[in-house]
Amino acid sequence: MTRILEKYRVAALLGVALLVVPVAASSLLGTQAAQAAAPQSFGSALADGSFAAIVSADKPAVVTITTTLKAENASADGSSPFGGDSPFDQQFRDFFGERQIPVPDQRPSGKAEALGSGFVLTRDGYIVTNNHVIDKASTIKVTLDDGTELPAKLVGADPKSDLAVVKIETDKPLATIGWGQSDTLRAGDPILAIGNPFGIGTTVTAGIVSARGRDLHSGPYDDFIQIDAPINHGNSGGPLVGIDGNVVGINTAIYSPNGGSVGVGFAIPSDQAQTVVAKLMKDGSIEHGFIGVQIQPVTADIADAIGLAKPAGALVARVDDGTPAAKAGIRSGDVVTALGGKAVSSPRDLSRMVADLSPGEKQGLTVWRDGADKDLTITIGANDDGSGQVLADAGGKSGEAGQRVPTIGVQLGDLTADMRQSLGLPKGENGAVVEGVSPDKPAAEAGLQPGDVILSVNQKPVESGREAKSAVAEAGKAGRKAVLLLVQRQDEQTFVTVPFSVG
Repeated sequence: MTRILEKYRVAALLGVALLVVPVAASSLLGTQAAQAAAPQSFGSALADGSFAAIVSADKPAVVTITTTLKAENASADGSSPFGGDSPFDQQFRDFFGERQIPVPDQRPSGKAEALGSGFVLTRDGYIVTNNHVIDKASTIKVTLDDGTELPAKLVGADPKSDLAVVKIETDKPLATIGWGQSDTLRAGDPILAIGNPFGIGTTVTAGIVSARGRDLHSGPYDDFIQIDAPINHGNSGGPLVGIDGNVVGINTAIYSPNGGSVGVGFAIPSDQAQTVVAKLMKDGSIEHGFIGVQIQPVTADIADAIGLAKPAGALVARVDDGTPAAKAGIRSGDVVTALGGKAVSSPRDLSRMVADLSPGEKQGLTVWRDGADKDLTITIGANDDGSGQVLADAGGKSGEAGQRVPTIGVQLGDLTADMRQSLGLPKGENGAVVEGVSPDKPAAEAGLQPGDVILSVNQKPVESGREAKSAVAEAGKAGRKAVLLLVQRQDEQTFVTVPFSVG
């Protein structure tokens, strides 16, 4: 089984019967002494154009993982094994359609098998794979490279990072693969992918790193390595190794319009996976941090509108009541520029930083507010419901006549009680309602629509159309190239930058 990206949506497709699943590669952080001496240098591997030395050293540590699905998860009519309440159910249907899939036993008590891959992490039998390989499995079996089949037990799994650890017991010494340093990878570096595509047996493919830092919008850990080495169903989770023979990534997804490899694959960076794997091996589970905000990128226009020197950080569009962010004093309109002394360059940075923290930790946090840095202290909360990225995974007649703001092209009015009700807004909500948008003006190009409510202008709350108009005019007089608006549309809040029209 391999996760499939269709139009950049990740679909974890757990195989049923003849379908196959993925692999994962890694070693416990800080347990190098317990691991077999993995090859540390293959500097001459490419001198004769062969990767044979790397393959002979690493292949014995790559395993096949076979899972048995319970009857309720392995439908005999070929439907999705995830169940209708799973986020991956629709992706399964989109990929396989409604076609029938043969199952060994079609009685109500029947079970189905799915295949994936993994690799041995430590000599005493810890193996890393993807979470979607073992999800909802009733039994797990590991087949070593020499054909030995052993039962495995689940140690721990983390759906957010799509990582899992299983354990086997054996008297024989096990081959292992050591961790490499994914942060040193560059686009163009050679890599090898090892796994069990389509269940045909351990297979090696070669390619290069195509790109770094890919965001597939699947969770707080999106920082994938893109590769062109062919990977297919069954490779997912398998080790991605560099020319030193060590694991630099865990193959986990492909972009595929046809279900097969088209040369666009994605791997979880090893430097990211090590921390998660270590926690799973130690505690059997992992709690991700949560702060309770909605965030968005800081564009050049936004940076100019609020006086930031460069477009960097995470702009807070909304702070949920009663959350750690609210208790720490974070406000809508703040730009988070640092957490725990580390710079925050983007929303993805903040999302990953928060997710890596443990509930209860206290961290210093720096925000840009009112043209200056402000230091706060936040206590990280627990993400119990799995919602949110920074959790840390965007009628009645107005009280006064509509006012024309020609510089951006909107008509604004007051937000009355009747209008709040017709728009479904909270009783105490204040702001300026957009009554009209000129189609040839910047506001229209920025996406403003009649019925939108402007809550603030350049991070200053506004309570009426007149206040909003005045604030926009002040921004223009101050020489700003654009104005930053906090806009509420139904139950969503987001910041929108609207450039001033010329002339």
